[in-house]
Amino acid sequence: MKKSLLLLLVLAGTFFMNAQSPCTDGRYASDVFSDFTLTSDIEFGQNATWTGGQYTLKMDFYEPEGDTETERPLLIWVHGGSFIGGDKTDFDMVTFSERFAKKGYACASINYRLGFFPIDSANAVKAVVRATQDLRAAIRYFYKDKQTTNQFKIDTNKIFIGGSSAGAITALHVGYLDDACEIEDYLDGPTINALGGIEGTSGNPGYSSNVQGVINGCGALARYSWMEAGDIPLCSFHGTNDGTVTYNRGIVNPGIPLMYLDGSRMLHERACAVGVEEYFYTYEGEGHVPYAGDAGLMNLTVNFIRDFLVIQLGCDETPLQPENEPSEEALLYAIDDCDGNPVDEICTTTGLLEINEANFLIYPNPSIGNITVDASYEFDKIRIFNIQGQVLKTQEVSSNGMTLDLSMFENGSYLIQLESMNGTLSKTLKFQLIK
Repeated sequence: MKKSLLLLLVLAGTFFMNAQSPCTDGRYASDVFSDFTLTSDIEFGQNATWTGGQYTLKMDFYEPEGDTETERPLLIWVHGGSFIGGDKTDFDMVTFSERFAKKGYACASINYRLGFFPIDSANAVKAVVRATQDLRAAIRYFYKDKQTTNQFKIDTNKIFIGGSSAGAITALHVGYLDDACEIEDYLDGPTINALGGIEGTSGNPGYSSNVQGVINGCGALARYSWMEAGDIPLCSFHGTNDGTVTYNRGIVNPGIPLMYLDGSRMLHERACAVGVEEYFYTYEGEGHVPYAGDAGLMNLTVNFIRDFLVIQLGCDETPLQPENEPSEEALLYAIDDCDGNPVDEICTTTGLLEINEANFLIYPNPSIGNITVDASYEFDKIRIFNIQGQVLKTQEVSSNGMTLDLSMFENGSYLIQLESMNGTLSKTLKFQLIK
């Protein structure tokens, strides 16, 4: 049965009616401040990039102009860009920060380490790990501030993290990946330790990185089973026609397919199955991060996030700006029934790592037109890309090896990738055609 967030707001209000509301006079539920103050390029840490250089981590901090509140909820925003681009000044991050600062929140938009090469699954996972470490350092920065100078006046019991696309992926993994053994199917223990573990070494050691909720804009989690009973609440919004981070389960494709991830629909089902508090809006027929280029969808999204947050804060007041309310349809859950699989995650060292390290050969290389693929495990698809990452050929197979006729291709460099029968992607190998 569909449920309305408006109804949930009423229920939340009933529950807290005998308590002091943190939304007194409309704060957090509406724009009670006319402007905000921005402090740019605050340094919150430093760590090594994928090339070995040092990168200084910076954030932009937004707060209500003239605010006298000394215990403010904090929203930390993480930009998108496929872990190779983007910035803390991206339009959607700035918009979220400005608009929520006017509602009385403190907001931080952060930069994090970008880039990875060679282009393969293992290095993509390392990029995600680095991003999560940097986000955790930002969270710890505010815990440290609270316990020392208290410059930013943050209520550390009310810290929420979120973002768009790669930023949402980062926030989801900080929120629900809580044990290094869970990623040993992707990276082995020594590699994880060399990166600095789950917490990382990006700054502010010894302080907490706990948060109270995740805001997921068109993101995904490597495995929905990492979300478990008792985990923090989730607010998700995602387009059904997203071709970059799939709405259900699929390949994340920033040019070259790198890995399978479980999109927002899968996370909704999982949350429903294990009892995690979760609010989900579907943009029917929309693509990737549609609110970044559509003012109407941005308004809807801001209000959807706001309604999630005021429930988390225990507000007993309804928003004071009905003209900016999303429609009743927008406030409905997108899914009628709960069909999630409640299977629990079991830490293991088999699976993706085993396949990535398995024997995968191509020969001859260079080739004059034919190339043989030979693997020590079963796979059912071969994909050929040009060096820019465009898919040129996809072929299904039914054995551990086969010969491909590539005589129709021009001379040059190409990439090849295998997909196993359980959906796992191999490393990407490079070869040349010389005819």
